[in-house]
Amino acid sequence: MCGIVGYLGNGIAQESLIDGLKRLEYRGYDSAGVAFHEGNKFSMARETGRVKNLAEVVQKKSSSSSLGIAHTRWATHGAVTVSNTHPHRSHDGKFVLVHNGVIENFSPLKKFLKGKGIQFTSETDSEVLCNLIAFHYAESPKSEERFVDAVRLALPQCRGAYGIAVLCLDKSDVLIGARRGSPLVVGLGDDANFIASDASAFVGRAKEAVFLNDGELAILRGRDFRITTLEGQEAQAVSHPVDQISEEVELGDFDSYMEKEIFEQPTALKNTLRGRFGDDGTTSKLGGLEGHEDELRDLDRIIFVACGTARHACMVGEYLIERLARVPVEVEHASEFRYRNSPNAGKSLVIAVSQSGETLDTLEAVREAKTKGLLTLGITNVVGSSLARETDGGVYQRVGPEIGVASTKAFSSQACLCAMLGLALGRMRDLSPMDGQAVVEALNGLPDLVAHVLQQAEQIRELAVKYSKAEHLLFLGRQSLYPVALEGALKLKEISYAHAEGYPAAELKHGPIALINPDCPCIFMVEGTELSAKTIANMQEVKARKGQVLAIAPEEIEIPDEAADDIFRLPVAHEVVRPILANLPLQLFAYHFARLRGLDVDKPRNLAKSVTVE
Repeated sequence: MCGIVGYLGNGIAQESLIDGLKRLEYRGYDSAGVAFHEGNKFSMARETGRVKNLAEVVQKKSSSSSLGIAHTRWATHGAVTVSNTHPHRSHDGKFVLVHNGVIENFSPLKKFLKGKGIQFTSETDSEVLCNLIAFHYAESPKSEERFVDAVRLALPQCRGAYGIAVLCLDKSDVLIGARRGSPLVVGLGDDANFIASDASAFVGRAKEAVFLNDGELAILRGRDFRITTLEGQEAQAVSHPVDQISEEVELGDFDSYMEKEIFEQPTALKNTLRGRFGDDGTTSKLGGLEGHEDELRDLDRIIFVACGTARHACMVGEYLIERLARVPVEVEHASEFRYRNSPNAGKSLVIAVSQSGETLDTLEAVREAKTKGLLTLGITNVVGSSLARETDGGVYQRVGPEIGVASTKAFSSQACLCAMLGLALGRMRDLSPMDGQAVVEALNGLPDLVAHVLQQAEQIRELAVKYSKAEHLLFLGRQSLYPVALEGALKLKEISYAHAEGYPAAELKHGPIALINPDCPCIFMVEGTELSAKTIANMQEVKARKGQVLAIAPEEIEIPDEAADDIFRLPVAHEVVRPILANLPLQLFAYHFARLRGLDVDKPRNLAKSVTVE
């Protein structure tokens, strides 16, 4: 969850580190800190709150060091205080360390170190690891590799997840990073090399990125680097071009990344769709499925594993894949899948979905599936991510960086790819060419329909103004629009802190109707199918109990005046794209709802973008 960046080069580290932290702040913004190697000492600055607080302090101190590490925190162990803020310094002043992850056995390790007379100044597990490295360094004979050896001795004693960057006072030209469970990438530039949680930290400064695997160490020494295992064996360093242009992670004319990413969706979806349809115009062509056609054609079931917004996209996929390919689909909370002993009889495919490709719960679900011999595919947005490397195949979303913590364009892309997967599987099995062609045409037309809906953003803003005083809201829909109701409620909770719940519309009578009153608005998604009349009947049940109703419905569906207080109209569209279109006004509604409350939509409280801890 936390953001790490380290710099070793010919220039001054300060600007690169602070800029890198700003780009990683979506990973955590409880506090931030930086440490510079000044030759005979470490200079440090640590501040609670946002990176801008740290930047103001660092600018006044102005270090000329060319070696440093920095961290932006999402608190796990210990409250949000300066003493718990990273970097952490060892008791003897020899080491500074930044850490992303959780050391599960930190308590016995801390007890052991205290028994050696080592004192602690924080409540964190990270300080324990820093002092453990210092302990092994002090116990090791002097040698050129003493620093590396101390790290190699300390890490196997730790149970849990970590991505670390660490400096040693005795080594003014060495920066070490290591990972297990938490992402870490090395950036290679002309004048400097980097270690970071995410390549976005060094966009515009590095040309190539090398993604570490679990159990690997990156040793940056001067202008050289090497990757080894914890056992000391050389590991292959596979580099990828850092091809994101810096403008992709800049706000431009928008007030927030969330707003920017909502309005990027027409372009993002064009990129997701580009080059992914067969020449006959009846099927999708997903490169990551090549070589697995026979297995996919003979599937007994599909299991999606994902968390949060990605899981809602998978639930949309459940409806679409069962409709198009007639394969049974289950959608699991990734965090629960690995701890269940679910039966795996038959030929099952596990599809893991994660925007970052580093969500720990999802990765562990994939590892559990592979242990059981199941075929695994991944849907992710980040090239070279752990999910991309660990699955048997998969598909990249191609939507560009998503910085806002509340996912928007990633959801649309994931739901789109689920529809494309359903199309491909359907055509492998028994979906007719004519039906396949209709789906292809609908997907190709999706970016323009999205742009059309977004042109009506002002109407949504006005609706958000009308309902912005509400503290409790219900979101309701049927079939593939039920997961959209869940996603709409999640977005509102994430960024506005209002209480919201999503339900299948028919479930209203089975409990939630007790909540209906004039102060609890209900937002209904109307399908545009034969079920529309049933949903409208549910709306009338709410109105009969003096509840407020906002309907989101296709233009062709007639809604009686007495059934809704407000109606937002969507274009008439094929069933495979309706969930994506219905979700757009909910994204805008949540955005404006939160902004009207004066809240920071990009950095909602207690949340971080990439959840790399359990």
